[in-house]
Amino acid sequence: MRSQRPDILALVILMAAAGSPAELRAETGPGLGIPMDSARVSAMNLTVLPDGTGLPPGSGRADTGAEADASCPALAAVRPAGSGGPNDALVGGSGTLATQQPVKTVGSYWPYATTVFDYIRRAMPYQAPGSLSADEVYAVTAYLLYENGIIEAGEIVNARSLPRIRMPNRDGFHNPYQPSMEQPDP
Repeated sequence: MRSQRPDILALVILMAAAGSPAELRAETGPGLGIPMDSARVSAMNLTVLPDGTGLPPGSGRADTGAEADASCPALAAVRPAGSGGPNDALVGGSGTLATQQPVKTVGSYWPYATTVFDYIRRAMPYQAPGSLSADEVYAVTAYLLYENGIIEAGEIVNARSLPRIRMPNRDGFHNPYQPSMEQPDP
């Protein structure tokens, strides 16, 4: 068996002669994008966890979110006249997960209401993702939860209430490494 030590030594010598990775990027990079400082990285940290960690201040109600439906093509599937296939819908699908043609919607499949908020904040509206205010995201989230029969029309959704909303498929997923997400009632 041949020793790999000379190969490794040659690689180390070549890397040292070429310069640091930062120097290489500066000299030979494609020149795309913009430099990221810590403030920009913090502003982009949009992760929302199931327990509500990462939710911003703000609030919304279903009736306010319904107004966004009229101007957002991504929410067209909420309305009964929405187009697309069964898995393009955001509402419905109750009781279909164990069938031959499951319909995976916010109300039938998603295990956490905070995930709905996180997705809307990252992806909507499709022509300008991430442009909605926190209040608008809470309102659209409340609207989808209301349309799926999960909350009442006037219920206020915010950083405190959203993690406490029990989704119909909460127990449909199992992660043995994650602690229970059960929240005590207020």
